[in-house]
Amino acid sequence: MKSQVLSAILLTVALAIACLGQKADGNQTDKKSEATAQAGKAGPARPAATGYMDTPLIPGTKWHIHDDTRPRPAVITPGMNPGDPPSDAVVLFSGKESDIAQSWEDQKGQPTKWKVVEGAMECVPKSGYIRTKQEFGDVQLHIEFACPTPPGGNSQGRGNSGVFFSDGNFEVQVLDSYENKSYADGQCGALYGQHPPLVNACRKPGEWQTYDIVYHMPRFEGGKLAKPATATVFHNGVLLHEKRELMGPTGHKKIGSYAPIGKGSLQLQDHGNPVRYRNIWVRELEQYENSPTQLDKQ
Repeated sequence: MKSQVLSAILLTVALAIACLGQKADGNQTDKKSEATAQAGKAGPARPAATGYMDTPLIPGTKWHIHDDTRPRPAVITPGMNPGDPPSDAVVLFSGKESDIAQSWEDQKGQPTKWKVVEGAMECVPKSGYIRTKQEFGDVQLHIEFACPTPPGGNSQGRGNSGVFFSDGNFEVQVLDSYENKSYADGQCGALYGQHPPLVNACRKPGEWQTYDIVYHMPRFEGGKLAKPATATVFHNGVLLHEKRELMGPTGHKKIGSYAPIGKGSLQLQDHGNPVRYRNIWVRELEQYENSPTQLDKQ
């Protein structure tokens, strides 16, 4: 008899607990339904502002801070891999014979004797400098080079060439400076005869190296120099010069004087060594916000 009474009591307690659980679940369901209903009343998220017109003007400009009418930069496609040309680049050499004929010539405007070897453009000693057929002003230049191996000579006689801007007026030195002593303002990466590089970042001869250079041509007003030419140079990803001002045209044992110049060719030097170049491309840069890349094309 006692066991029957105990069983009845346990059954009653179990039923009571079950009822309480169902009530709790019901309350939670009601709360979820209420939250969902209120979310539905709120509607879709409000779009974020794309700009403002009630902010102060930026000093020296016609634009408000965060101005919604200020031209957005044009959309370009970057290169797939580091060093690949972006979609707005002018490709000057991609490894083909036709690139030389299309983009390069000798100093007399005739076809160059430089040749393509294993996908690279190689200097043929005593054939002379080569220059681009197209003229450029302010540019971002990417170029890769390899000095001859096995190395021969020493100092300026070893793996010597150069990258020139503005019709040959300003040179970024190319030299095999790997365990090769030469004067500081003439070693690899120097703004020749003026500014030594911050560091010697050279790889071994025969190994491919990179220059990434931002060059701004000089500006003149009334025939007088207003702003000197400047160069920012990265060698194998290492900063050598940051917007360094050039004192005048570069040269051997001299510094030239500024004279009014406009856009000009890019040039590669024949210094008697079979230096190789590849993957050469350039992006034209104009004054900020006057450049086609700054126009709103949307």
